[in-house]
Amino acid sequence: MPTFARPFRSFRMSTPFVRVIVTLAVAFAAAHASAQSDADFLAAKAAYERGDWQALDAVAPGTAGHPLERYVRYWQLKSRLDDTPNAAVQAFLARYPDGPLADRLRIDWLKSLGRRGDFATFAANYPPPSGEDTELACYAIQARMQRNGDAALVDAKPLWFTGASTPDACVPLFTALVARGDLTLDDRKARVRLAIANGNLRLASSIVRDLPPKERIADKEFAAIDRDPLRALRHGRFDWKSWPGRELALYALERAARKDASDAHDAWVKLRGRLPAADRDYGNLRIAWHASRQLDPHANQWFAEVGKATLTPEQQAWRVRAALRAHAWRDVQAAIEALPESDRQQPAWRYWRARALAAQDRRDDAKSVYEALANHLDFYGLLASDALGRPVALPAGAARAPLDDAALAQFGARADVKRVLLLARFDLRLDALREWAYAVKGLDDDALLLAAEYARRAGLYDRAIFTAERASSRIDLGLRYLAPYRDEFAAAAKEQGIDVELLYGIARQESRFVSDIVSSAGAVGLMQLMPATARWVAKKLSVADYTSTRIADVSLNTQFGAFYFRHWLDRLGLPALAAAAYNAGPSRARAWQPPAPLEGAIWVETIPFNETRDYVKRVLVNATLYAHMLDRPYVSLTQRLGTVMPRGMDAIAASEP
Repeated sequence: MPTFARPFRSFRMSTPFVRVIVTLAVAFAAAHASAQSDADFLAAKAAYERGDWQALDAVAPGTAGHPLERYVRYWQLKSRLDDTPNAAVQAFLARYPDGPLADRLRIDWLKSLGRRGDFATFAANYPPPSGEDTELACYAIQARMQRNGDAALVDAKPLWFTGASTPDACVPLFTALVARGDLTLDDRKARVRLAIANGNLRLASSIVRDLPPKERIADKEFAAIDRDPLRALRHGRFDWKSWPGRELALYALERAARKDASDAHDAWVKLRGRLPAADRDYGNLRIAWHASRQLDPHANQWFAEVGKATLTPEQQAWRVRAALRAHAWRDVQAAIEALPESDRQQPAWRYWRARALAAQDRRDDAKSVYEALANHLDFYGLLASDALGRPVALPAGAARAPLDDAALAQFGARADVKRVLLLARFDLRLDALREWAYAVKGLDDDALLLAAEYARRAGLYDRAIFTAERASSRIDLGLRYLAPYRDEFAAAAKEQGIDVELLYGIARQESRFVSDIVSSAGAVGLMQLMPATARWVAKKLSVADYTSTRIADVSLNTQFGAFYFRHWLDRLGLPALAAAAYNAGPSRARAWQPPAPLEGAIWVETIPFNETRDYVKRVLVNATLYAHMLDRPYVSLTQRLGTVMPRGMDAIAASEP
């Protein structure tokens, strides 16, 4: 029928229409293939995570050509590395020579070669480009022994002197050192003491079992002290003339001082005269160190009793902190000047030395130190600016420079950047972080800021901050101190009557604005709320429809986090204490309050937990700089720190989490 023929012929001959159909068909096929490839990758990921190697092998072919194919190949090798032919590992490294997976595989493969005793292949591929740990170092020494004999053992002896357990790879080296007499009896006893100081009784026991019979300490002797260390110390029933007896006395002291340094000191002073000077000084040091971390007001005095004992870097730092807590400025200066040169140059100790100098009327000397520190946007730089009586001097180039959209697109087209986006999308956060760090490694400041801006636009706020902070000559505060979710943070701050910069300061430190992040402890979202805390806040706010599935919701998470912070701010009085409570728990923040009013900066410096001390510093610095970024009224860091009042002012209600 002609009436149908012409339209049909016209339809078939329409070239543009055919092109559209073909284009759509190709796009549909590509999208379908991509979706199927993604599904295969996710199936491979699930198989690897549950240790189902057969399922992993079955689904792996479906990921061929996928941007994350290398991860599937890596999982296959990693899952059975000790049984994998060397050629398979070498083929992977030849195909994917760069990136975090190659670095990790090289290290894991070298350790596998060491376990198998294949030191010829080990030597040919050692060292890895990304460094090594103790296990790999011990295998490297074993490899050198294969080539050079026992002369290589000289590098193993320094690895002995640690209170931590060492890998199995080190055992044959230590055995050989003992057999040769290169690890003396005194060396072995020294590690027993290091292990006890480190709380590693298992290691200490394993070493003393291999000592000569007269030098051994039975497990039951340690156990008898563990039942009541302070009672054992007070009774003092030790064989003071033998090494085992003296070491048991010091073990009782260590265990008692960990619980209460003051009680341990009272017992210790009655019997320490029975010990040789070196052991007595060591015991005095352990008491002083534990006392300083327990914020005992006598700690500075007890550090003066340590005699010739050698302090570790950590003990030296706590000697400074004990003097700070006592306002003993001459001791602060002396303790800082006793630090190694590299430690003395750290901003913390430069600032506190300046404070000590100023307290001793050496104000010009102090001012020169403040001037040098005030150029830095960190805790001590802001405090130094306050000491000079001037507001924070923002660096030149703080305003964001215009970026070329074509350059941004070119950066985003890189294969490694595409992998980052996919890894983040598939909830492989740690791998995404590693891949990004590798992608921006070695970039100059201009390229770093371009990468940071790309990450910001892609919603990868944590990587934007990470990257912007690595630019040294061009400081872009807008990228370093991102302020996303402005409506949610503003609403939460207004509802609780909190400065919004404080909430931003907490969120930046807690999550770097990754809204769906879950910590290893189970804390969720921008404000890193524990589920139990979120339930408690929901009850307090009468949120009837709250369920645990909503905890990562940005609006709810910021609202709950603001309420929780405000709750402790009201009870503890200062942002520094509330931040400490937010991080370490309110009972600890209460316990760390001083017996008498204490300058806030000193209180923060003497927080016993390294993580919490750093956390509080960063939150307050964040808040100070966010106030500038958000055009909020300027409040100096010293004002925010305030004066910490004695504990016991308010009781913690039993209903609080």
